[in-house]
Amino acid sequence: MIEFRLPDIGEGIAEAEIVEWLVSEGASVKADQVILKIETDKAVADIPSPVSGTVLKINYAKGDTVNVGAVLCVIGSSEEKVSYKSKIVKEEVVERKVEKVVERKENNLGKIMASPAVRRAANEKGIDLSKISGSGIDGQILMSDLDKSGFTEVTKIVETPVSGVNKQRKYDMFGYVERVPVKGIRKVIAQNMIKSLSQSAQVTAMEDIDVSKLWDLRQKEKEHFAIEGVKLTFMPFVIKAVVKALQKHHKVNSSLEGDNIVLKKYYNIGIAVQTDEGLMVPVLKIAERKSISEIAKEIESLAEKCRSRTIDTMDLKGSTFTITNYGSVGGTYATPIINPGEVAILGTGRIFNRAVLDEKTGKVRNAKILPISLTFDHQVLDGAEATLFIEELKSLLEEPNSFMA
Repeated sequence: MIEFRLPDIGEGIAEAEIVEWLVSEGASVKADQVILKIETDKAVADIPSPVSGTVLKINYAKGDTVNVGAVLCVIGSSEEKVSYKSKIVKEEVVERKVEKVVERKENNLGKIMASPAVRRAANEKGIDLSKISGSGIDGQILMSDLDKSGFTEVTKIVETPVSGVNKQRKYDMFGYVERVPVKGIRKVIAQNMIKSLSQSAQVTAMEDIDVSKLWDLRQKEKEHFAIEGVKLTFMPFVIKAVVKALQKHHKVNSSLEGDNIVLKKYYNIGIAVQTDEGLMVPVLKIAERKSISEIAKEIESLAEKCRSRTIDTMDLKGSTFTITNYGSVGGTYATPIINPGEVAILGTGRIFNRAVLDEKTGKVRNAKILPISLTFDHQVLDGAEATLFIEELKSLLEEPNSFMA
């Protein structure tokens, strides 16, 4: 069996904190398999096992601070057993007993006289220099004394070579930094966005829409929906208008597959939902058949499932067009990236007030303005086609009664 000690990972550190054990006692490990993560004041490092075997004993828990050279764990064969009686006081093991012990000669020298090379060799062999009488001048311990020390090696001491450690520095040339692994939903988002940009020619067009009438309509309907337990936002109205506009401009509701533009005859609207892990895009299926009330309820249900991570994977598939509402967090304009498999995405910003001249009355009035951004794939849609879609959407949202029937 071997005692696996915390190595000096080449940063000149004296101690490190255990961030996470990736194995538990009794687990089988292979040589070079990462078994724990440590953190120093300079770096976060993955520490690999120096040998293959079974983890017989783990001496420190997550969050413990450990000195360089302290025994992190004992690794051996599954038949071997190690019995520790340990108390950790100020990160030092004050009592320890190993069933297989080492026999050493003892001396009564109070001061150890040895060169760095001898100390390093003794450390590699697991020899306690305080138990050796040196044959050099003034009792200095020589390399030859290690060979005749009477040390019988049963439990080996192993330190990981610095080259086997994967380190991530906590600082750059200007100061300290924090590194956050790209994983989970964030990794999927990153992959999808790069895929989208590499497969399409994306252009963004922007427009301001006077939604004063829609604002009043929502204010009027909010109470009624609240009785049903539904929070009425502007999104159900936007979705309803988008579907109407898509039905008139079929190319916007399509996909590019090889040399073919596939026009979709169904309207599945993806809605970007912010969660603690990142954006998720649940899909409102067959939106053309649903009322404002049904859309509002389904949006709320899908969003809650996303945030609680109980969403079914099928609810995240099949979208033909996506809407992202960055206005919910205060954004105005953006250049959203198209969801892979689609040819356009609509971004909606924060509604704001603007003084406008009413052409009918000649008077200035306060208008509620909804800023939108449409990113489209120029491989499928020309600027004129995208603009016609925007204008259709604008006319619908400015006169909400036109799509409420």
